[in-house]
Amino acid sequence: MFVVCLSRMRGNRASPGSEGAWGQRCPPATRRIQKLHSLGLLTASFRPDGEMCALRAYLRHRAELIRHRAPHVLHMQKALQQMNVQLPQILADTTGPTGMAILRAIVAGERDSLRLAQMRDPQCKSSEETFAKALTGTWKDEHLFALKQSLELYDFYTAQVATCDAMIQQQFAAMKPRWETSPDKPLVAPSRRRRRKNEAPPENRAEIIRLSGVDLAAVDGIGISLAQTILSEIGTDMSKWPNDKHFTSWLGLAPHNDISGGKVLHSRTLPTNNRAGQAFRQAATAVSRSPSAFGAYYRHKRAQGGPMFAQVATAHKIARTVYHLLKHHVQYADIGAERFGQQQRERDVAILRKKAARMGFTLNTLQPVVVG
Repeated sequence: MFVVCLSRMRGNRASPGSEGAWGQRCPPATRRIQKLHSLGLLTASFRPDGEMCALRAYLRHRAELIRHRAPHVLHMQKALQQMNVQLPQILADTTGPTGMAILRAIVAGERDSLRLAQMRDPQCKSSEETFAKALTGTWKDEHLFALKQSLELYDFYTAQVATCDAMIQQQFAAMKPRWETSPDKPLVAPSRRRRRKNEAPPENRAEIIRLSGVDLAAVDGIGISLAQTILSEIGTDMSKWPNDKHFTSWLGLAPHNDISGGKVLHSRTLPTNNRAGQAFRQAATAVSRSPSAFGAYYRHKRAQGGPMFAQVATAHKIARTVYHLLKHHVQYADIGAERFGQQQRERDVAILRKKAARMGFTLNTLQPVVVG
Protein backbone atom coordinates (compact mmCIF):
# COMPACT_ATOMS: atom_id res chain seq x y z
CA MET A 1 0.00 0.00 0.00
CA PHE A 2 2.86 2.33 0.81
CA VAL A 3 4.47 1.84 -2.59
CA VAL A 4 1.17 2.37 -4.42
CA CYS A 5 0.34 5.51 -2.49
CA LEU A 6 3.82 6.93 -2.93
CA SER A 7 3.85 6.25 -6.68
CA ARG A 8 0.51 7.99 -7.11
CA MET A 9 1.73 10.79 -4.91
CA ARG A 10 4.76 11.38 -7.14
CA GLY A 11 2.65 11.31 -10.27
CA ASN A 12 0.07 13.77 -8.99
CA ARG A 13 1.04 16.57 -6.65
CA ALA A 14 -2.13 17.13 -4.70
CA SER A 15 -2.89 20.16 -2.60
CA PRO A 16 -2.16 19.87 1.17
CA GLY A 17 -5.80 19.36 2.05
CA SER A 18 -6.93 17.08 -0.76
CA GLU A 19 -5.95 13.45 -0.22
CA GLY A 20 -8.77 11.67 -2.04
CA ALA A 21 -10.17 8.25 -1.37
CA TRP A 22 -6.83 6.50 -1.96
CA GLY A 23 -5.16 8.72 0.62
CA GLN A 24 -7.71 7.79 3.28
CA ARG A 25 -6.82 4.12 2.84
CA CYS A 26 -3.11 4.77 3.41
CA PRO A 27 -1.49 4.59 6.87
CA PRO A 28 -1.03 7.88 8.77
CA ALA A 29 2.73 7.83 8.18
CA THR A 30 2.19 7.57 4.42
CA ARG A 31 -0.30 10.45 4.45
CA ARG A 32 2.24 12.55 6.33
CA ILE A 33 4.88 11.78 3.70
CA GLN A 34 2.36 12.71 1.00
CA LYS A 35 1.70 16.03 2.69
CA LEU A 36 5.41 16.84 3.10
CA HIS A 37 6.06 15.91 -0.53
CA SER A 38 3.20 18.13 -1.75
CA LEU A 39 4.73 21.04 0.17
CA GLY A 40 8.16 20.41 -1.37
CA LEU A 41 9.80 19.54 1.95
CA LEU A 42 11.22 16.16 0.88
CA THR A 43 14.44 15.88 -1.09
CA ALA A 44 15.00 13.15 -3.64
CA SER A 45 16.89 10.05 -2.50
CA PHE A 46 20.18 9.11 -4.14
CA ARG A 47 20.04 6.73 -7.07
CA PRO A 48 22.89 6.00 -9.53
CA ASP A 49 22.38 6.34 -13.25
CA GLY A 50 20.75 3.60 -15.31
CA GLU A 51 23.96 1.79 -16.27
CA MET A 52 25.18 1.78 -12.70
CA CYS A 53 21.83 0.48 -11.50
CA ALA A 54 22.09 -2.41 -13.95
CA LEU A 55 25.60 -3.20 -12.70
CA ARG A 56 24.37 -2.93 -9.13
CA ALA A 57 21.58 -5.43 -9.83
CA TYR A 58 24.06 -7.97 -11.24
CA LEU A 59 26.41 -7.57 -8.27
CA ARG A 60 23.63 -7.88 -5.72
CA HIS A 61 22.42 -11.03 -7.45
CA ARG A 62 25.97 -12.43 -7.39
CA ALA A 63 26.17 -11.81 -3.64
CA GLU A 64 22.88 -13.67 -3.18
CA LEU A 65 24.19 -16.64 -5.16
CA ILE A 66 27.27 -16.85 -2.95
CA ARG A 67 25.08 -16.58 0.14
CA HIS A 68 22.84 -19.43 -1.06
CA ARG A 69 25.87 -21.58 -1.89
CA ALA A 70 27.39 -21.33 1.60
CA PRO A 71 24.94 -23.66 3.42
CA HIS A 72 25.78 -26.52 1.06
CA VAL A 73 29.40 -26.36 2.18
CA LEU A 74 28.16 -26.88 5.74
CA HIS A 75 26.03 -29.78 4.55
CA MET A 76 29.09 -31.47 3.03
CA GLN A 77 31.07 -30.96 6.22
CA LYS A 78 28.22 -32.41 8.28
CA ALA A 79 28.02 -35.50 6.07
CA LEU A 80 31.77 -36.04 6.47
CA GLN A 81 31.52 -35.61 10.22
CA GLN A 82 28.72 -38.17 10.46
CA MET A 83 30.95 -40.64 8.62
CA ASN A 84 33.86 -39.81 10.99
CA VAL A 85 35.90 -38.37 8.10
CA GLN A 86 37.94 -35.55 9.62
CA LEU A 87 38.78 -33.70 6.41
CA PRO A 88 37.63 -30.25 7.69
CA GLN A 89 39.98 -30.62 10.68
CA ILE A 90 43.12 -30.91 8.54
CA LEU A 91 42.15 -28.51 5.74
CA ALA A 92 41.56 -24.81 6.27
CA ASP A 93 39.28 -24.69 3.23
CA THR A 94 37.29 -27.79 2.35
CA THR A 95 36.29 -26.29 -0.99
CA GLY A 96 39.88 -25.65 -2.06
CA PRO A 97 41.67 -27.67 -4.77
CA THR A 98 42.68 -30.49 -2.41
CA GLY A 99 39.33 -30.68 -0.65
CA MET A 100 37.28 -30.69 -3.85
CA ALA A 101 39.50 -33.36 -5.45
CA ILE A 102 39.04 -35.64 -2.42
CA LEU A 103 35.28 -34.97 -2.21
CA ARG A 104 34.76 -35.75 -5.88
CA ALA A 105 36.76 -38.95 -5.52
CA ILE A 106 34.64 -40.03 -2.54
CA VAL A 107 31.43 -39.34 -4.45
CA ALA A 108 32.83 -41.29 -7.43
CA GLY A 109 33.29 -44.37 -5.21
CA GLU A 110 36.87 -44.18 -3.90
CA ARG A 111 37.14 -45.48 -0.31
CA ASP A 112 40.86 -46.22 0.06
CA SER A 113 42.25 -43.63 2.50
CA LEU A 114 45.80 -43.95 1.09
CA ARG A 115 44.68 -43.17 -2.45
CA LEU A 116 42.58 -40.28 -1.19
CA ALA A 117 45.56 -38.94 0.77
CA GLN A 118 47.72 -38.95 -2.38
CA MET A 119 45.42 -36.28 -3.84
CA ARG A 120 46.64 -33.69 -1.36
CA ASP A 121 48.48 -30.66 -2.62
CA PRO A 122 52.22 -30.76 -1.82
CA GLN A 123 51.88 -27.35 -0.17
CA CYS A 124 49.50 -28.71 2.50
CA LYS A 125 50.98 -28.58 5.99
CA SER A 126 49.57 -31.96 7.07
CA SER A 127 51.50 -35.01 5.92
CA GLU A 128 50.15 -37.79 3.75
CA GLU A 129 49.95 -40.10 6.78
CA THR A 130 47.83 -37.55 8.64
CA PHE A 131 45.51 -37.28 5.64
CA ALA A 132 45.18 -41.07 5.49
CA LYS A 133 44.18 -41.26 9.16
CA ALA A 134 41.69 -38.42 8.79
CA LEU A 135 40.09 -40.02 5.71
CA THR A 136 39.46 -43.36 7.39
CA GLY A 137 35.75 -43.36 8.18
CA THR A 138 32.56 -45.40 8.22
CA TRP A 139 31.03 -45.05 4.78
CA LYS A 140 27.23 -45.12 5.02
CA ASP A 141 24.93 -44.83 2.06
CA GLU A 142 22.62 -42.20 3.57
CA HIS A 143 25.50 -39.86 4.37
CA LEU A 144 27.17 -40.46 1.02
CA PHE A 145 23.87 -39.57 -0.65
CA ALA A 146 23.69 -36.30 1.29
CA LEU A 147 27.32 -35.56 0.40
CA LYS A 148 26.64 -36.19 -3.29
CA GLN A 149 23.61 -33.93 -3.46
CA SER A 150 25.31 -31.15 -1.49
CA LEU A 151 28.29 -31.31 -3.85
CA GLU A 152 25.99 -31.12 -6.87
CA LEU A 153 24.19 -28.09 -5.43
CA TYR A 154 27.54 -26.45 -4.67
CA ASP A 155 28.67 -27.02 -8.26
CA PHE A 156 25.35 -25.67 -9.55
CA TYR A 157 25.67 -22.39 -7.65
CA THR A 158 29.34 -22.12 -8.64
CA ALA A 159 28.33 -22.38 -12.30
CA GLN A 160 25.65 -19.73 -11.74
CA VAL A 161 28.23 -17.41 -10.17
CA ALA A 162 30.50 -17.88 -13.20
CA THR A 163 27.60 -17.06 -15.52
CA CYS A 164 26.81 -13.97 -13.46
CA ASP A 165 30.47 -12.90 -13.64
CA ALA A 166 30.26 -13.11 -17.43
CA MET A 167 27.20 -10.85 -17.44
CA ILE A 168 28.97 -8.40 -15.13
CA GLN A 169 31.92 -8.23 -17.50
CA GLN A 170 29.55 -7.58 -20.41
CA GLN A 171 27.93 -4.77 -18.44
CA PHE A 172 31.33 -3.29 -17.65
CA ALA A 173 32.30 -3.40 -21.33
CA ALA A 174 29.09 -1.64 -22.38
CA MET A 175 29.57 1.26 -19.94
CA LYS A 176 31.34 4.45 -20.95
CA PRO A 177 33.98 6.17 -18.79
CA ARG A 178 32.66 8.75 -16.35
CA TRP A 179 35.74 10.93 -16.62
CA GLU A 180 37.95 12.49 -19.29
CA THR A 181 40.57 9.94 -20.20
CA SER A 182 44.15 11.01 -20.72
CA PRO A 183 46.54 9.19 -23.09
CA ASP A 184 49.45 10.05 -20.80
CA LYS A 185 48.02 7.89 -18.01
CA PRO A 186 47.77 4.23 -19.04
CA LEU A 187 44.94 2.34 -17.36
CA VAL A 188 46.90 -0.72 -16.28
CA ALA A 189 46.09 -2.39 -13.00
CA PRO A 190 49.18 -3.57 -11.11
CA SER A 191 49.39 -7.21 -10.12
CA ARG A 192 48.48 -8.14 -6.57
CA ARG A 193 47.94 -11.27 -4.47
CA ARG A 194 46.37 -14.35 -5.98
CA ARG A 195 42.62 -14.40 -6.40
CA ARG A 196 40.49 -15.73 -3.59
CA LYS A 197 37.63 -18.16 -4.05
CA ASN A 198 34.71 -15.69 -4.05
CA GLU A 199 36.63 -12.72 -5.41
CA ALA A 200 35.63 -11.06 -8.65
CA PRO A 201 37.63 -11.80 -11.83
CA PRO A 202 40.87 -9.79 -12.06
CA GLU A 203 39.76 -8.31 -15.41
CA ASN A 204 37.15 -6.24 -13.56
CA ARG A 205 39.87 -4.17 -11.93
CA ALA A 206 40.93 -2.61 -15.23
CA GLU A 207 37.27 -1.90 -15.99
CA ILE A 208 36.87 -0.08 -12.67
CA ILE A 209 39.89 2.07 -13.49
CA ARG A 210 38.55 2.75 -16.98
CA LEU A 211 35.17 3.89 -15.68
CA SER A 212 36.24 5.97 -12.69
CA GLY A 213 39.84 6.89 -13.46
CA VAL A 214 40.83 5.66 -9.99
CA ASP A 215 42.15 2.29 -8.85
CA LEU A 216 39.80 1.71 -5.93
CA ALA A 217 41.09 -1.84 -5.51
CA ALA A 218 44.49 -0.40 -4.55
CA VAL A 219 43.06 1.15 -1.37
CA ASP A 220 44.09 -0.95 1.62
CA GLY A 221 41.25 -3.22 2.68
CA ILE A 222 39.35 -2.84 -0.60
CA GLY A 223 39.84 -5.61 -3.12
CA ILE A 224 38.26 -6.03 -6.52
CA SER A 225 34.98 -7.35 -5.12
CA LEU A 226 34.49 -4.52 -2.63
CA ALA A 227 35.68 -1.97 -5.18
CA GLN A 228 33.04 -2.94 -7.74
CA THR A 229 30.38 -3.14 -5.02
CA ILE A 230 31.20 0.35 -3.75
CA LEU A 231 31.35 1.75 -7.28
CA SER A 232 27.95 0.30 -8.21
CA GLU A 233 26.35 1.62 -5.03
CA ILE A 234 27.71 5.18 -4.99
CA GLY A 235 28.52 5.77 -8.68
CA THR A 236 31.33 8.08 -9.76
CA ASP A 237 29.67 11.50 -9.44
CA MET A 238 30.62 12.79 -6.00
CA SER A 239 28.83 16.11 -6.61
CA LYS A 240 25.69 14.40 -5.29
CA TRP A 241 27.11 15.06 -1.82
CA PRO A 242 28.33 18.57 -0.90
CA ASN A 243 31.33 17.24 1.02
CA ASP A 244 32.72 14.11 2.60
CA LYS A 245 30.73 14.69 5.79
CA HIS A 246 27.45 14.40 3.92
CA PHE A 247 28.82 11.33 2.14
CA THR A 248 29.76 9.48 5.34
CA SER A 249 26.46 10.47 6.91
CA TRP A 250 24.59 8.92 3.97
CA LEU A 251 26.68 5.77 4.40
CA GLY A 252 25.67 5.52 8.05
CA LEU A 253 29.25 5.91 9.28
CA ALA A 254 28.97 9.39 10.81
CA PRO A 255 28.09 9.69 14.52
CA HIS A 256 24.62 10.86 15.52
CA ASN A 257 24.90 13.18 18.53
CA ASP A 258 22.09 13.78 21.02
CA ILE A 259 22.70 17.35 22.15
CA SER A 260 20.90 19.19 24.92
CA GLY A 261 21.94 22.61 26.13
CA GLY A 262 25.03 22.54 23.95
CA LYS A 263 26.26 19.32 25.57
CA VAL A 264 26.59 15.98 23.81
CA LEU A 265 24.58 13.51 25.86
CA HIS A 266 25.05 10.46 23.66
CA SER A 267 26.89 9.74 20.43
CA ARG A 268 26.23 6.71 18.25
CA THR A 269 25.86 5.59 14.65
CA LEU A 270 22.30 5.03 13.55
CA PRO A 271 21.33 1.55 12.27
CA THR A 272 21.31 1.34 8.51
CA ASN A 273 21.25 -1.23 5.71
CA ASN A 274 23.39 0.81 3.34
CA ARG A 275 25.33 -1.72 1.27
CA ALA A 276 28.18 0.69 0.53
CA GLY A 277 28.53 1.41 4.25
CA GLN A 278 28.68 -2.32 4.95
CA ALA A 279 31.40 -2.68 2.31
CA PHE A 280 33.47 0.02 4.00
CA ARG A 281 33.04 -1.76 7.33
CA GLN A 282 34.34 -4.96 5.74
CA ALA A 283 37.33 -3.03 4.43
CA ALA A 284 37.99 -1.67 7.91
CA THR A 285 37.97 -5.17 9.38
CA ALA A 286 40.36 -6.36 6.65
CA VAL A 287 43.04 -3.81 7.63
CA SER A 288 42.97 -4.62 11.35
CA ARG A 289 46.39 -6.32 11.12
CA SER A 290 47.69 -4.52 8.07
CA PRO A 291 51.01 -2.59 8.20
CA SER A 292 49.29 0.25 6.33
CA ALA A 293 48.23 3.62 7.73
CA PHE A 294 44.63 2.42 7.93
CA GLY A 295 45.80 -0.59 9.94
CA ALA A 296 47.68 1.64 12.39
CA TYR A 297 44.63 3.90 12.65
CA TYR A 298 42.40 0.88 13.38
CA ARG A 299 44.68 -0.33 16.17
CA HIS A 300 44.91 3.17 17.60
CA LYS A 301 41.11 3.48 17.73
CA ARG A 302 40.71 -0.06 19.09
CA ALA A 303 42.89 0.88 22.03
CA GLN A 304 40.61 3.87 22.65
CA GLY A 305 37.16 2.34 22.38
CA GLY A 306 37.24 -1.31 21.39
CA PRO A 307 36.87 -3.22 18.10
CA MET A 308 33.38 -1.98 17.14
CA PHE A 309 34.40 1.65 17.67
CA ALA A 310 37.58 1.04 15.67
CA GLN A 311 35.66 -0.59 12.82
CA VAL A 312 33.28 2.35 12.36
CA ALA A 313 36.04 4.94 12.75
CA THR A 314 38.30 3.21 10.22
CA ALA A 315 35.42 2.67 7.79
CA HIS A 316 34.67 6.39 8.11
CA LYS A 317 38.28 7.22 7.26
CA ILE A 318 38.39 4.85 4.28
CA ALA A 319 35.11 6.27 2.97
CA ARG A 320 36.45 9.83 3.13
CA THR A 321 39.55 8.67 1.26
CA VAL A 322 37.45 7.09 -1.49
CA TYR A 323 35.34 10.24 -1.74
CA HIS A 324 38.50 12.31 -2.22
CA LEU A 325 39.89 9.91 -4.84
CA LEU A 326 36.72 9.90 -6.94
CA LYS A 327 36.10 13.61 -6.65
CA HIS A 328 39.60 14.79 -7.54
CA HIS A 329 40.71 11.76 -9.65
CA VAL A 330 43.95 11.20 -7.77
CA GLN A 331 45.59 7.84 -7.14
CA TYR A 332 45.83 6.32 -3.71
CA ALA A 333 49.21 6.29 -1.97
CA ASP A 334 49.68 4.66 1.43
CA ILE A 335 52.02 6.45 3.85
CA GLY A 336 52.53 3.34 5.99
CA ALA A 337 52.07 2.61 9.67
CA GLU A 338 55.40 4.14 10.67
CA ARG A 339 54.65 7.48 9.04
CA PHE A 340 51.16 7.46 10.54
CA GLY A 341 52.63 6.92 14.01
CA GLN A 342 55.00 9.83 13.46
CA GLN A 343 52.16 12.11 12.39
CA GLN A 344 50.11 11.00 15.39
CA ARG A 345 53.00 11.89 17.69
CA GLU A 346 53.32 15.32 16.08
CA ARG A 347 49.61 15.93 16.64
CA ASP A 348 49.92 14.88 20.28
CA VAL A 349 52.87 17.22 20.78
CA ALA A 350 50.90 20.09 19.21
CA ILE A 351 48.02 19.39 21.60
CA LEU A 352 50.41 19.43 24.56
CA ARG A 353 51.83 22.77 23.46
CA LYS A 354 48.35 24.30 23.16
CA LYS A 355 47.32 22.93 26.55
CA ALA A 356 50.49 24.29 28.15
CA ALA A 357 49.89 27.70 26.54
CA ARG A 358 46.38 27.86 27.98
CA MET A 359 47.85 27.19 31.43
CA GLY A 360 50.55 29.86 30.98
CA PHE A 361 53.48 27.56 30.28
CA THR A 362 55.77 27.10 27.29
CA LEU A 363 57.18 23.82 26.04
CA ASN A 364 60.58 24.55 24.56
CA THR A 365 62.13 21.10 24.23
CA LEU A 366 60.78 17.59 24.61
CA GLN A 367 63.24 15.06 26.02
CA PRO A 368 62.33 11.37 25.63
CA VAL A 369 62.09 9.44 28.88
CA VAL A 370 64.45 6.50 29.18
CA VAL A 371 62.70 3.61 30.90
CA GLY A 372 64.81 1.17 32.96
